[in-house]
Amino acid sequence: MITFKTCKYSMIALLIFIPFSMGKAQVVNTVSKTPVFALNTNLLYDAGTSMNLGMEVKTGGRVTFKLPVTYNPWEWKDDKKFKFVLVQPELRWWPCEPFYGSFFGIHAHGAYYNVGAVGTNYMKDHRFEGYLYGAGLSYGYQFYLAPRWNLELSVGAGYVYLNYDLYECQTCGRHIEQKKEGRWWPTQAGITLVYIIK
Repeated sequence: MITFKTCKYSMIALLIFIPFSMGKAQVVNTVSKTPVFALNTNLLYDAGTSMNLGMEVKTGGRVTFKLPVTYNPWEWKDDKKFKFVLVQPELRWWPCEPFYGSFFGIHAHGAYYNVGAVGTNYMKDHRFEGYLYGAGLSYGYQFYLAPRWNLELSVGAGYVYLNYDLYECQTCGRHIEQKKEGRWWPTQAGITLVYIIK
């Protein structure tokens, strides 16, 4: 016969067992379903006609490595051009788990560019051809959208070293000078669509 005393002890045992079993199940579930590889594209760059594709891979418990490449080959009439290729490798640390929530990153950047007759004033009247490189820090957040799909918002800032030749803006314009300069600048801005492969 089941008594109140037996019921009471059974309830106590159940209340003790459930949290431990749930905790264990949650840990196993998190580990088995943590993504390890994803592809992504920055929608802000896409909107600016800069083709880009990145890959990100989990390299440790809370660490991922991202390698995006951005390419813009466009030229327009009146000698306007905004051509560049940019590579920006980044190491990310996630406080909770990779590919979800906040992350903090450290990145490097390198690019070749050929830009002319765009913008206003000085940039509109000249063409700049050269290289840049540097490093910076970033912060971002990934939101779950659907199975295999995330949306990421990110910003970054850092140091950029520019080494370029300055030309008059006309076709085959006269070379004016070679310049080298360093600046602290925003280095990242992203609304990025993430597709988790594995």
